[in-house]
Amino acid sequence: MSNYENTGEHHDVVIVGAGQAGLSLSWHLTRSGVDHVLLERTGVASDWKQRRWDNFTLVTPNWQCQLPGYSYSGPAPDGFMGRDDVYAFVRDYAASFNAPVQTGVEVTEVVSKADGRYRINSTAAVMTAGNVVIATGGYHRPTMPAVAQKLHAAINQLHSADYRNAGALPDGSVLVVGSGQSGAQIAEDLHLAGRQVHLAVGSAPRVARFYRGRDCVAWLHDMGTYDVPVENQPGGLTKREKTNHYVTGRDGGRDIDLRRFALEGMKLYGRLDEVQADSLTFRPTLEAALDGADLVAESIKDIIDRYISQTGIEAPFEDRYVPVWKPEEELTSLDLTAAGITTVIWAVGFQSDYSWVKVGTFDGGGHPSHVRGVTSVPGLYFLGLPWLHTWGSGRFAGIARDAAYLADVIVQRTTAEDARFLNSAAKQPVTA
Repeated sequence: MSNYENTGEHHDVVIVGAGQAGLSLSWHLTRSGVDHVLLERTGVASDWKQRRWDNFTLVTPNWQCQLPGYSYSGPAPDGFMGRDDVYAFVRDYAASFNAPVQTGVEVTEVVSKADGRYRINSTAAVMTAGNVVIATGGYHRPTMPAVAQKLHAAINQLHSADYRNAGALPDGSVLVVGSGQSGAQIAEDLHLAGRQVHLAVGSAPRVARFYRGRDCVAWLHDMGTYDVPVENQPGGLTKREKTNHYVTGRDGGRDIDLRRFALEGMKLYGRLDEVQADSLTFRPTLEAALDGADLVAESIKDIIDRYISQTGIEAPFEDRYVPVWKPEEELTSLDLTAAGITTVIWAVGFQSDYSWVKVGTFDGGGHPSHVRGVTSVPGLYFLGLPWLHTWGSGRFAGIARDAAYLADVIVQRTTAEDARFLNSAAKQPVTA
């Protein structure tokens, strides 16, 4: 479908990134006959293998693993795939329709051209495109806080993205900083492996795994919670900056209850405040953080109760959660040497990095400005971002829906571009 003469390779659409988002869009473009290519720096779905620990599992049930033309078909629809299974699932999806992926290609620059096309510079070649889709997700550079530089050099430090298993760490106790999904689950992984864990708890909310006979995800799915556009959420677009609820799919799925971990010997602290070599101080925020996380979990149960009552669904009654532990006194200091801590794991998130996208479509914080992935710059799109359109945009099924929407926009644009080209060509004078 390419109608441009140029010295380099040209495609109607270039998709940067070959994870589940880029592949979902590719499936639609393939069906529509739109010329396109996916450029992938490492390998298909590589983040699933390279940035997850050995015992990682999805926190959403397998039945939600639905991509365009492809869905989970294994024996455990209500289970939770592990890291390697998810990696294989996405790679098998790419193979199912022979996705046009070029691996080992790092895009170094995307520039808009005066003729309406884009120039894509990469480690492999220079190409042009009428449309560019950034499908690299929103988690690019692991965040290491400035205070990490103050830790004693003898302390082993790593980001949660680099954690694999307890056995790969030096002997000794471990401090995990951050209690979002990764921090809470890594703390659990270390705890189950018999390591002494110290956890600096932030403000992340939690959710019960099951309530009144079903996975809470199933209840929220039926209620349409994952389908509400971000602009209709309380706080609007600020939802995109919120931390997800911690829970786990490990061993068939269960709650992550930090209070129970404390009963079993895990040491909990409030927010990390200051670091001096091997001496750390914490803010007295632990009790408020635990209460806040429980409040969110119980409020979700309130919503489920109302839904059950309004619809007349028969569901077993379930007693509400009662806190099993409360801090008698907040721990506000920690001597790493005295506590035998040899490793600190920073589970404090990621920063996005779109410095290579040389197109004016970003806000003051470096985040792409878009509506459902469509920017104000013709032909430039984003896909696979958390809260791209709804809460569900961070899940396989939501990504599938976002990809379908974006595919329609792109197909209409490429069709219009082709029509304009043919119309322009028809008006050219014929010379003998």
